[in-house]
Amino acid sequence: MSDALKTAKVEFCLRQGDSCLILGQRLSEWCGHGPALELDIALSNLGLDLIGQARMFLQYAGELEGKGRDEDALAYMRDASDYRNFLMVEQPNGDFGQTILRQHLFSSYQRRLYENLSSSVDERLAAIAQKALKETRYHERFSRDWVIRLGDGTQESNKRMQRALNSLWRFSDELFEQDEVEETLIMNGVLQDMPPQDQLWRDEVETVLGLAKLTPPVLKRGVFGGRYGVHTEHLGHILGELQFLQRAYPGAAW
Repeated sequence: MSDALKTAKVEFCLRQGDSCLILGQRLSEWCGHGPALELDIALSNLGLDLIGQARMFLQYAGELEGKGRDEDALAYMRDASDYRNFLMVEQPNGDFGQTILRQHLFSSYQRRLYENLSSSVDERLAAIAQKALKETRYHERFSRDWVIRLGDGTQESNKRMQRALNSLWRFSDELFEQDEVEETLIMNGVLQDMPPQDQLWRDEVETVLGLAKLTPPVLKRGVFGGRYGVHTEHLGHILGELQFLQRAYPGAAW
């Protein structure tokens, strides 16, 4: 394996692992605070699925990197500028509507990615994708049903969902930004060179939004930077809670 390919794989795994980890941490904030017991448990389970996916990606990143860092070291001992997650997943939960809309936007992206990755020549990444795809399809269905139910519900629920969409839509362009990392992986068969996924994703998502009577805002430009370590102020607060124990007591174990 060339150095360029190894570097691209490490970066790709960090981007996916970090995004799963941060969104899983965000969903954990709902534990004990859900609008109903069933939803409280459901959001916690989604968060656990994402943490599991994060572990697989970060473990592989650590092995490829070869610096002796496992998934715990990558999760707990990096600063915010070293994280490569998408900006969307670090945004505050807001109300249940904003959380579930964010989940649908991201799960729809993940499902497309994992379908692509399932046929990768990298057997490790293909195995991760195949396992995660089953969970992600459920995440997408669960969140889609709630987006439609709330958007096409009462006047108040529709207003809140539209407000959530206005807040989150600006981060959607980053999901499909392509750089030398993806180009290297495509050249080497790790990712499949498929037709532009951005428009396919938007067509599917906008169909759901139409059923929910929601209208995506018109943006002059999206917001980027998370994949290169440029984050909003929210990530530092998330990591302050996520990393506290290991920062205070390095090497602590149960």
